[in-house]
Parts: sequence; C-alpha cells; structure tokens
Amino acid sequence: MNNLWRWSLPLNKYLLFGLTALLSNQSHGHELAQMAAPLYSLEQTISYRELDNGLQLRLLPIPSSRSVSIATQFSIGSRDEIVGQTGYAHLFEHMLFKGSENAPGDSYAQTMSALSGQFNASTFFDFTNYYLTLPSEALELALWLEADRFIRPNLTPETVKNQQATVLEEMATTIDNQAYVRDAMEFLLTQAKGTPYGHSVIGSKEDVSKATVKQLTLFHQHHYRPDAAQISIVGGYTQETNSWIDSAFGQWQPLSQPPEKTAADSQAAIKLENRYVHGEIIDDRGPWPALLLAWHTVGQQDKDAEAVTLLEAYLFQNRASLIKQSGLTDPEQLLTYSIPLSMELMGVSNLVVVPRARASLDQLTKNVQQMISNIAKQGIDSASLEQLKANWLNQSLRRLDQPSRLARHLSATQARDKLVPLTGPWERINAVTNEQIQAVANTYFNQGYVRLDLLPPWYIRWTKALLEFLPESVSNSLEESVL
Repeated sequence: MNNLWRWSLPLNKYLLFGLTALLSNQSHGHELAQMAAPLYSLEQTISYRELDNGLQLRLLPIPSSRSVSIATQFSIGSRDEIVGQTGYAHLFEHMLFKGSENAPGDSYAQTMSALSGQFNASTFFDFTNYYLTLPSEALELALWLEADRFIRPNLTPETVKNQQATVLEEMATTIDNQAYVRDAMEFLLTQAKGTPYGHSVIGSKEDVSKATVKQLTLFHQHHYRPDAAQISIVGGYTQETNSWIDSAFGQWQPLSQPPEKTAADSQAAIKLENRYVHGEIIDDRGPWPALLLAWHTVGQQDKDAEAVTLLEAYLFQNRASLIKQSGLTDPEQLLTYSIPLSMELMGVSNLVVVPRARASLDQLTKNVQQMISNIAKQGIDSASLEQLKANWLNQSLRRLDQPSRLARHLSATQARDKLVPLTGPWERINAVTNEQIQAVANTYFNQGYVRLDLLPPWYIRWTKALLEFLPESVSNSLEESVL
C-alpha cells in the first residue's frame, strides 16, 4: 500500500512556500499572510456540490497525480448513542467493512488490496469517517463500492458476532490490558456525567455484546443518511467523476420523517464548571507514578475555541511549549503527554506528567498551576503569539501535501466553513489576540481543574518516596536502576 505515496504530487510547492516563509520571519503579520497564501490559492480550485438528497461534496483536483483519495464523514458518533447501546457507532464502523448487498463478505477489503488501495476508518464522539486512497483509474469502482456499503450494508448474525469479538478484543488490548487506562478513562468520563459525552467511544462490554442485527439495522437507518454525510475527493480524477457520483449516490434517499431527537441534537454548548476535583487510582501493573490533569474548555464553535487551541499549544503541545521547556534544564519530569479533546459541544484539555524520582506529584501540580497563573495575569508576548499562529499554519500547510489527510479535513468541514474549508479556520486563528489568550487562561484554566494521581503498587511508591529525600546525585543514579 505504501507504493501509492511514491507518486509525485505537485502540492510540494505549497509546503515549500510555507516553510520558506516560516523560516524567513514568522513574527510579522505580512509573513503570516504570505504563509497562508497557499490555503487561499488551493481553496479556489475546490468544486462544491450538494445533491438533492442533502449529500455535500467537495472535489479538489491534482491533475498530475495518479492516485485519488476519498473521505466520507458522517455526523454520527458516540454522543448520539442511547442508553443500552453504547459503542454502536464504533461497532457499526467495523460492520461496514464486512459486506454489502453487491459486495458480500470480505469483498471490499479484497478488492482494495488487489488495487493496492489504502483504507481505514475511525469513530469519535461527534463523527465517524471512512477514507481510502487508490489508483485514479479505479475511482468509478471505488465510488460504487462506497455507496453500496453506506446505503446497503449486509448485516448478518455471523458478521455481527464476529465484529463484536473484534471490538471486545480491541477494548481489551487498548484499554483493559494497559496500566491505569480503564480507571482513568472512567474517572474522566464521570466528570461529564449527564452530558452526551459521558460514556466512552468504544462503549461498554455489556452493550457491545448484546447488540443485535435488528438494533444495528435501525441504527443504520437512523444515522447513515445522505443529509448527514460529507464526501471529499482529492487527487487525479476525470470529468466523468460527477456523473459517477450521481449514479452511485443520487438515488440515496433521506428519511421521510426527521429522526427522533436525542440529547446531542440540541446543539447547545456544554460548559462544565471548572472546580477542583482530586482522585487517585492504584494499579498493580503501574510501572511508576504519574499525574493526570484536566480542564473543561469549550466546543469547536465557541467564540473562545481558537484562543483555547493556541493556549493549549503554548502550554503543553509543541516542543517549545512551557511544559517542554521546563524539562530542558534540571527537569522534574521524565515525560509529558497531552492530546486535547475538541468536540462539537464541549472540550477537554489534558496533561499527563511522569515525575523524576526526586519530584512529587504535588510539586508537579504546583509547577503547572504557576505556569497558568502567570499567563492569566500577564498573557504572552506578541512574538510568542505570532509563533503560535505560524506553527498552527504550518501544520495546515503540511496537510496540503498529504491528499488523504486533506480529504479527511475537507469532509470534517464545519457548517460555518462550508465554502471556506481551508481559510475559515485560519482566519479565526489569526484573529486571536493576547487579551483573548489571557482571558481563556483565567476562565478555563485558572478556576479549578481535575487532578488524578496514577499510582503503582506500594513497593514502587515506597521506593520513589525514599528517593525524593536523598541527595539529587544519589537519587538520579538510583532512579535509572529502579526504572
């Protein structure tokens, strides 16, 4: 499958242009404008369509490319699941690779493999997406196969049972068999109890195990609708592509009656109060203590969303972040890790810190609190803000050189960016001021937080406690032996 990426793509020039501008001088507004130019230029080449059934389409040509990427995103995720059916969105994602009316069994995977195609899917709280990359000459067949499985999946007791076992194995491997993960996940989800985001994407063992063909069929009818989907095509495609799309997807009918509304359909932003919550979990499989901190932030369409994004990057995300810089000299942490969760209706910023032997979890907490307090009081300097924007922009430019990522990005377009999927998000990022950074630091990060201590068995905790009181030179040498 990797041979697809050996084919040359003309978008390299966009990335080179952006990187050159970044290296020359990121601190000036006109340089950011020069960096952003490829986004505006490329956006002008996108074709937009909406079929009569509500299906949204975006086509971006790369004329010299010999491959094409297709991405389809449905507005269905775990937040739409009802009580007793947690994990259905993710389970159904698996089912769509296991047979449709005209491509039964493993025909889809076998066909894609024969074409050297690269395909996958993912499920999140708000969406499920499907994506593939394959030779351009196979595009008509690919569109027909995509339509067949989206519109006419073949659900049988055998395939349901098989995929239930696959999902339960995935649950065991990625969650239950990993130190701290299950208990930490449940602790954090409890903080969102009463919201559509109060259960995990993968669902519960009990609900997944009890899923039936009838329930999954109803799930498909309710959620897999053309008016809930966005399809993007990026790469080398021909003039016949639109007629192939019409043939494959044009007869797909939306529901005759609107689906019954769920709690997640209200589209009302969820803003949870940030208050101090402290918990701990002890896991005998834990190799070393760790600290997990979390803050409730805002949904993707909130006026503060972009400022929160930049602040998260400044605090925790990139190599130049405050938490990373604090570990360059005389570090008190061995490792830091952060993947903020940005959902449609709410957000969660998080940080995991693994301490050195001489540092306590209390001290690490104080260090992070002090960083946030300083920003809440003083904000950040203009040069740092410009650098944050340049970093964000550079990540967007990198996407231009990766058709599969670009297709997925286009299929995840928010309604407000319907005709500006590349530049709309950038313009909101570029409009963020230091005053906004300071305000969100105070509002969402400086008013309370969730702290969870991840603790190993007693003998490791005892050893670490002893090392905290020994001279630094001694603790450092013993730390290596213990770890």
